[in-house]
Amino acid sequence: MSTSVAINEDKLNAFLGKVVGDFGAALSADLVYIGQRLGLYQAMARLGPLTPVELARKTDTQERYIREWLLNQAAGGYCEYDPKSGKYSLSPEQALALTDETSPAFVGGGFFVIKAMGSAVPRILKAFKEGGGLLWGDNDADLFIGTERFFRPGYAAHLTAAWIPALTGVEAKLKAGGKVADVGCGHGASTIIMAKAYPNARFFGFDTHAPSIEHARKAAKEAGVGDRITFSVASAQDFPGENYDLIAFFDCLHDMGDPVGAMKRAASALAKEGSALVVEPMAADAVEGNFNPIGRTFSAASTLCCTANSLAQNGPALGAVASEPALRETALKGGFKTFRRATETPFNRIFEARK
Repeated sequence: MSTSVAINEDKLNAFLGKVVGDFGAALSADLVYIGQRLGLYQAMARLGPLTPVELARKTDTQERYIREWLLNQAAGGYCEYDPKSGKYSLSPEQALALTDETSPAFVGGGFFVIKAMGSAVPRILKAFKEGGGLLWGDNDADLFIGTERFFRPGYAAHLTAAWIPALTGVEAKLKAGGKVADVGCGHGASTIIMAKAYPNARFFGFDTHAPSIEHARKAAKEAGVGDRITFSVASAQDFPGENYDLIAFFDCLHDMGDPVGAMKRAASALAKEGSALVVEPMAADAVEGNFNPIGRTFSAASTLCCTANSLAQNGPALGAVASEPALRETALKGGFKTFRRATETPFNRIFEARK
């Protein structure tokens, strides 16, 4: 660096402090993943304050690793430490977010996603130089587990309580016995949630990833709705069936190789007064509107996964922070006449497209 450039020492130190914080956050994400995999948080939530020796004994793990893990967790604010007793514990809020998969505050699945996306870095690094991308199905298996665990709590909290009611006449149709296609259904969490809420309706889930479809079939059977859901391997551009009252795209349209083609197929497969539900990550239309923790997270995931999947198929790479105008243009090119934001949450935009 040229010595003629003036350096503000306060700004430099503040930036270096931020970098050190990011070092800790990046490394700690792997430790949270380990805690999820080994049931360490669940044990702490169930048993109360524990020393490292006690937690290791209760979870059949090695105390020396547990000791270091707990120090890291307390330093990062993921658990509490009592210096008098030498015991660690979870606050009610920490326990809710780290262990309760029925809560919309549950974050455990996100660390499976982070671990899987980190595994993709060598291939994404190559794509930066040579082009191309990485297909969804070629990712580490933790991506599929984590995606379901990360998105399911939000779907459970909002899908049938707010999102479907915000659409034009859809809820009444499903209560009476409508027909629904869940395109890009993954492990089927969204499909199963809808099937439980609308017992008179029929549901069809489609995904190109065969192992996810197999998982979805088993999950539907276990949930007691397997007789009303048909899961099939099919793409968004050629999934079977006609006259659907609702065709849903949950957090998947932006990473497709041919999103316009997906919209064309949806438009042709909808019933006359049907609706397409497009759920997308929260993002601003202006670039600078995404300079916040949510934009930082979604743009990182987009680089490592969403954009890469589309580019692997020579697609337009809308990405996880696709603007509303870009999504609207995609829907209109696909044959829809109207596209509106029906509702939103802090993490999602919920759109309705109609013919």
